[in-house]
Amino acid sequence: MTTILYAHPYGGSFNHAILSEIERKLTSENKEYEILDLYADGFNPALEAASLRLYSRGETADPLVERYVRTLLRTDEFIMVFPVWWGMIPAIVKGFFDKVMLSGMAYRYDDGGNLVPDKLQVNRTVMITTSQSDTERFRPFFAGYFKPMVLDAVGLNNLEWYNCPQTAHGPAENRTAFLRMIHDKI
Repeated sequence: MTTILYAHPYGGSFNHAILSEIERKLTSENKEYEILDLYADGFNPALEAASLRLYSRGETADPLVERYVRTLLRTDEFIMVFPVWWGMIPAIVKGFFDKVMLSGMAYRYDDGGNLVPDKLQVNRTVMITTSQSDTERFRPFFAGYFKPMVLDAVGLNNLEWYNCPQTAHGPAENRTAFLRMIHDKI
């Protein structure tokens, strides 16, 4: 199954247009998919004390996190769609990783104290971002840190990253071409 993590608060955004294009493509191919729309779901990115007490046991006090975990355990393709804010992932996406990637589910520690993937084993991970600045400006964070230290560590494998730069201020042809490319890549 394909799971789409979507994180943008405005339904008229270019990120939403990307999500719609992905949905069209997956539907046309009769692929099973589920959208985790963090804003629409009312996801609280803050890790509260009740869930923190359960975290190391691979449990949570948040029913929405439980639902997300069940979905992720059935996922073989994970697509993320979000804007680049302040050169990195939005806070709500960070909160998703903080709360949903539970110990004993997404990762465990090996004998050397290193994080290694556990039950979550996703074969294809696609990260689609939008930004104002050039993609290369963000490569150190996304490819140099986020991929090896977070995605690989929790079993989100084989990352493909596509960024649409100059989203708000670039020419409309830029966004149109990006949507065509996303349609082809998904």
